Amino acid sequence: MLLLLLLQVSATCLWLGSSEVVKSFQSSCSQFFFRKTPPNQTLDPQNPARICQRYGNRYYFATLYDRTLRIPVYSAYIYNPARGKRPDTWLVEPQLLGQNYPKTMEKEWTLLNKFHVSLEKLSDSQAILKDYKNLTGLNRGHLNPSGHHNDSNSRTATFTLTNIIPQNEKLNGGAWKDYEQQMMIKKTRGCKTTYVIVGAVPGNNYIANRRVNIPSYIWSGACCEVNNNLRKAWGVIVKNNNAVKVKSLTLGQLEVLLSQLYRGKEVSLFDRACPRQ
Repeated sequence: MLLLLLLQVSATCLWLGSSEVVKSFQSSCSQFFFRKTPPNQTLDPQNPARICQRYGNRYYFATLYDRTLRIPVYSAYIYNPARGKRPDTWLVEPQLLGQNYPKTMEKEWTLLNKFHVSLEKLSDSQAILKDYKNLTGLNRGHLNPSGHHNDSNSRTATFTLTNIIPQNEKLNGGAWKDYEQQMMIKKTRGCKTTYVIVGAVPGNNYIANRRVNIPSYIWSGACCEVNNNLRKAWGVIVKNNNAVKVKSLTLGQLEVLLSQLYRGKEVSLFDRACPRQ
C-alpha cells in the first residue's frame, strides 16, 4: 500500500513538473535539437512563447511561437517518416491562455465547453480555426509535417494551430510538398538521426482582419548524424508564393540568408558541430 502511494505521488510530481509553455527549451524538450542546442536568439520575436508540443502525456516536438503575429517562428523535430492516415482533428495550445490550463494540446470545443473559456479569450492568445476559414489562394501549412512522423499520436500532434502558417495553396501542394516528401527522403539516405528545424519569416500581409501574419518566406534546415564521426547538413528556402521550386542551400548559406532577412543579425540554427558547407 505504501509503495502504491509513493508511486502515485511520484507520478503526480512528474506531471506537475511538465509544462507546455516553457521558459527554456534546454530545460524541458532539448531532445529535438542537435546536441540539445536551439537556434540563437536572433529569431526570437518580441512576444515569444516556447512550446514543448505535448499530446497525451508525451512531447513530440518544439515550437517557438509569435504571440503577436499568431504564427510559429519555427518548429524543431526529429525526422522519422512512415506511411499512415492523415489526421483530421485540429488542436490549440491551452497554456497560451495561462499556466493553469491543461498542459497538453486540446480541441477548441474542449476549452470552450469543458473549461468555459470564451472564444474571445482564446482568440486573444493564438490563432483559431475561424482565422483560417474562407481563405483565397492560401491554406493551412504545417511547419512540422505529419508525414515526417511514424505513428498516429505523433502525426496528430502536428495538427496544432501553433504549428500552422497561412501558406500559398499552390506552394503547399506543389514545390514544398515535393521537398517534404521526395527531397527529404533523398537527403536523409544514410542518416541515423536527422534533426530538422522548419521556420517562417514574417511578411507584410495578414489574414483574419490582420490577426494572423502571412509569412514572406518558408525555410528548412537539417542536421543529420550518419555516425559518431560523420555528419551532413542542408537547407532550403522559398518565397511564400506560387514558386515552383525551392532553393537548395548549404546550412551555412541558409543561415547567411536568414541573417539578411532578420535585420543583419547573425543566425545560428544548430550547434557548431553541424557542418555549414
